Amino acid sequence: MTVLTAAPGAPVVDLDLADLRRDPYPAYAELRRTAPLAWVPSVGRHLLTRYEDIVHAEKLPEVFSSREEGSLLLRTVGPNMLREDDPEHRRLRAAAEPPTRPRQVRDLWADAFERTAHEQLDRIAGRGAADLIADFAEPLFAANLALVLGLRTASAEDIADWSRAMMAGNSNYADDPGIWLRADEATRAIEDAVARAAEAARHEPDGSVISSMVHADGPVELTEIQNNVKVIIGGGVNEPRDVFGVGAWALLDRPEMLDRVLKDPASWKRVFEETARWVSPIGMYPRQLIQDHEIAGVTLPAGSRVALVIASGNRDESVFERAEDFDLDRPHRPHLAFGGGPHFCMGAWVARHEVSAIAWPLIFSRLKGLRRTEGADDRMDGWVFRGPTSLNVTWQAA
Repeated sequence: MTVLTAAPGAPVVDLDLADLRRDPYPAYAELRRTAPLAWVPSVGRHLLTRYEDIVHAEKLPEVFSSREEGSLLLRTVGPNMLREDDPEHRRLRAAAEPPTRPRQVRDLWADAFERTAHEQLDRIAGRGAADLIADFAEPLFAANLALVLGLRTASAEDIADWSRAMMAGNSNYADDPGIWLRADEATRAIEDAVARAAEAARHEPDGSVISSMVHADGPVELTEIQNNVKVIIGGGVNEPRDVFGVGAWALLDRPEMLDRVLKDPASWKRVFEETARWVSPIGMYPRQLIQDHEIAGVTLPAGSRVALVIASGNRDESVFERAEDFDLDRPHRPHLAFGGGPHFCMGAWVARHEVSAIAWPLIFSRLKGLRRTEGADDRMDGWVFRGPTSLNVTWQAA
């Protein structure tokens, strides 16, 4: 049974969703100080905002279940591994994960990722100006994802369109019917593309995620492959695109820091981790309690819906000194951007490589004199998912 009211003793805090989309961090800071577990009517769940409490919840999947009744993700894509607990989650993840492990990323995909990045830059290099999100990052990461998934007949534009539709559905707390319509249209297109790819992989294995699921040790139904590919399409474009955009934005605004990084290529890995902490591409994960449990001074009854607000935990001042600053020299503390426990992000190693080893170094080496466009209407947007809406730049065209 789902509990759709505040737990006894839980503070009730009214938050405007539009304000959260614009800038959620002031609200999160106030919640951490005064109501680290609060019922928020506009979201229909309790928000858990302190680092230590989020880590505690992630370590107890037997209490904080991923299998949330009526979740937006279930409505958007159907039953999937992100909304399953072990052993069902483990079965599906074991089937899908092998192509995304570090060695496979290096051996199977890295060369193709780099070729595609050069091709995308070849398209725009002569212009001297572009939106790095729409003109470079999104098509690059969409093309990479099509390759890793095994969707050989889908274009980068298809993947990007489908990703936007999936992510909009997954964050549609306002219940906008237009968003549901676009998500349903994308769902049908993805299911058709996956069915064709799965049939091809059955006869000619290619090392992709779809091929891995088709040839898994335990049987995986076509519907399961389709639903989980929908999930991966959402995050597989959104997360690397937004980390890329936030990190490029941060460095372009900090020329001395950028100069340091360019002189020390090994530091790109540090840039990636600090970027993911500073503006987490996925801002929260939903959970539902299987049993009564006390956390942050409140006893939540079984059935309670909770949001683990990753973006808030990553700005927790008790863990990260000057947490609002983008600081490559901060002492290492594990951030929460890719989750934890059994649901640690499956695509984290793909994102780390395509962003920190390829995309960032290439734009700064090939686009000479790269700078943000003065007066451009670039902004950060979102709270469930957050990143730049655009990143307009200029450079010295050859």
